[in-house]
Amino acid sequence: MRRGEILGLRWKDIDLKKGTISIRQILVTTAEGLRFQEPKTEKSRRSVAISPAVIEALKKHRQRQLEEALILGKPEAAKGLVFTSQAGTPINPRNLARHFESVIKKEGLPPIPFHALRHTHATLMLQGGVHPKVVSERLGHSGIGTTMDIYSHVMPDMQKEAAEKFEQELLVKTLGEKKERT
Repeated sequence: MRRGEILGLRWKDIDLKKGTISIRQILVTTAEGLRFQEPKTEKSRRSVAISPAVIEALKKHRQRQLEEALILGKPEAAKGLVFTSQAGTPINPRNLARHFESVIKKEGLPPIPFHALRHTHATLMLQGGVHPKVVSERLGHSGIGTTMDIYSHVMPDMQKEAAEKFEQELLVKTLGEKKERT
């Protein structure tokens, strides 16, 4: 997800039973301050499947959020957004970036921008053999061409793998047919 999609995510947009997140609003910074709006394109308004580990992490986060809201005496603060400040207000995107930078530094990792997480996700999926159309849909790109343009550097190794898989399938089919004839 993009940063604005994460910061605009509401609990009502998550179905923990089905394991899906629906991107229905984003948080943007304007001259007047922070505000919510619909994603710009139809492709950006999407649902993505989440793994069991993400579902569990979200359940734990939800429980912590509810407990903190009760301790602060602001139970209404935990009703809407998934990610909020301690006061229950939307997180300023710059504050998220600063916090991410501090975590990266604390862990001794090289400096990376927050958006690199999205690129890493896409790259790992493509390298893992996920069909580019599925990756494109998960990212909310306008079309598969956008995904392929951005991630073409991942494709050379995949081309070699595809050739090897084709050869293997051809051998299996050829040898299988020869065995059937004898």
